[in-house]
Amino acid sequence: MDLEAVRTFVAAADTGRFQEAAAELTVTQQAVSKRIAALERGLGVRLFTRTARGAELTIDGQAFLPHARELLRVAERAAASVRPDRRPLRVDVIALRGAASGLMRGFHRTHPEIDLDVMTLHDIETALGAIRSGAIDASFRAVAAPGRPLPEDIESVRVLDEPLELLTGPAHALAGARSVPLAQLAGHRIWMPGIVPGTEWAAYYDALVAEFGLTIEATGPNFGSDVLLDTIADTPALATFMGGHTRLVWPAGHGLRRIPVTDPTPVYPHSLLWHRDSPHPALNTLRAHLTAAATDQYTAGTWTPTWVIPR
Repeated sequence: MDLEAVRTFVAAADTGRFQEAAAELTVTQQAVSKRIAALERGLGVRLFTRTARGAELTIDGQAFLPHARELLRVAERAAASVRPDRRPLRVDVIALRGAASGLMRGFHRTHPEIDLDVMTLHDIETALGAIRSGAIDASFRAVAAPGRPLPEDIESVRVLDEPLELLTGPAHALAGARSVPLAQLAGHRIWMPGIVPGTEWAAYYDALVAEFGLTIEATGPNFGSDVLLDTIADTPALATFMGGHTRLVWPAGHGLRRIPVTDPTPVYPHSLLWHRDSPHPALNTLRAHLTAAATDQYTAGTWTPTWVIPR
């Protein structure tokens, strides 16, 4: 159904005259007549009766009018869903319980008037493709894979260095430590089944292993954080790394320990990525909020791979 013909029908119904409908739509009266005639042919009914007073709706026209208005409302909502100034700001985070999600919650508390769509994409290549296509407006990503710099049309700013913590069960050899030097973790089994080869977070942990001689095991299926926590709680030989800003809740009987890692502290560098020509007006507000919320995180005593996205 031709939406312009439907729009013309509604204008003529509201004004009661084809000439006034033409003036409202800035078209000729002949164009109005042609559009309504085409709509009538498509529907197989007469919508108007010409009278000395103008154009009056037939019974079929009266029946069609509320549906015509709804068609126009639906069309407007459909168009608004993809207009940068009308649709929600679409932002990708790696995990809904992670640090980037926490940054977006803080942004929403500060700017509740801005509609948000928060989603999770798989890896940085997927996120970059979505940014460049306009499917999303921004993404929180930690690193660019080694030897693969960001495309020229993608900009970034480092917004959060998240310290890693060691998560152990109550019977683990390090469970009683107030903190643990990174070098002391050599020889301990660190289980992280969520690591996916080829992703930026896999590259981060590969660099950590190579530099400090750690043993990170990614064996077994990833059944999610609940199963990971259950296994760590019940297996004294296993520990895992957890972002210091990751929100987790576990049963009281698990007795899990979150232990800071030091000398140096490995930090996961979250950066915000966006297209330099992004039209969404709320993107600048998000960037300003993150810049204002960031602290001086780039201090001595921390570690990141040499190929992280520069700040």
